[in-house]
Amino acid sequence: MSDERQRQRELDLYRIVDSLPDAAYDDIARLASMLCDAPIALVSLIDRDRQWFKARQGLDTEAMPRDIAFCDHAIRQPDRLMEVRDAAADARFAHNPLVTGDLGIRFYAGMPLVTPGGAAIGAVCVIDHEPRELDAGQRTALESLARLTMNLMEGTRRERQLERAVRLEPAARVAAAAGASDALLRPYSIAIFQLQEHARLAGQQGERVVERTLQEADRVLASVLTPGDSIDRVTGSGEFIALLHGATPEAAIAALRARFDAIERELGTRVLHGVAQAASPSESPEHVYLRADAALGAAKDALRARSA
Repeated sequence: MSDERQRQRELDLYRIVDSLPDAAYDDIARLASMLCDAPIALVSLIDRDRQWFKARQGLDTEAMPRDIAFCDHAIRQPDRLMEVRDAAADARFAHNPLVTGDLGIRFYAGMPLVTPGGAAIGAVCVIDHEPRELDAGQRTALESLARLTMNLMEGTRRERQLERAVRLEPAARVAAAAGASDALLRPYSIAIFQLQEHARLAGQQGERVVERTLQEADRVLASVLTPGDSIDRVTGSGEFIALLHGATPEAAIAALRARFDAIERELGTRVLHGVAQAASPSESPEHVYLRADAALGAAKDALRARSA
């Protein structure tokens, strides 16, 4: 898939970048390190302008700039494992600071993580400080671990989709009942509010501190909405989904935004949001959600552009 915008869109839908640590992914990195006899192993996601590590073994940093990431090269050939036997002798990497600097990468092997839609969104990779190559069994193991990683991500994505369906069930009932009487039914909008850098905040401030703030937000946010509207936090995340009825959701969005502005000040990060209004009461809530999510993605793009 050559469309970078669509690739990023598919990565965003998994909600894995900036998510909290997960033992299952840590196990994958540990197994990759052991099976490939490599001091460093990573479950790496290629985000807008960075390489972010869902799991890492033998490396302290949680992210690196995308423009120096070996995995950014790996995802350009989604159907095969990329193996660099000696990075110092490879024209693509010889002057890369990851090779010439303290990390001293010499060997790299990465198997892309490819979505069912064909988007390469990251890689399971191993790194060594000495030139070498994998044997056939190790290559097969790395390919298997990449498939296992995608299966985990797909499972989580489906769980979130089911949870979302429950949250949006009132709108789904309206859509199911709609038809010739569309004009008599109330329009609705869906808004998504998402805390940025959730994992970093949890690491710096403590997971309990951040969780307490989000739990309190979940408790009080509904108080600014009119009866019939709702806002719910997605389990275990920094994301909130609001269902707002009526043709003019601007007042409700502003009231929620004011609450999230206070959370930004308290935690020292950004809360971005995206909104979409149903084209008609009969439009599927899932379709409206996806349009709101695309708007959220655009907000992320704009934030990255301003930070560049």
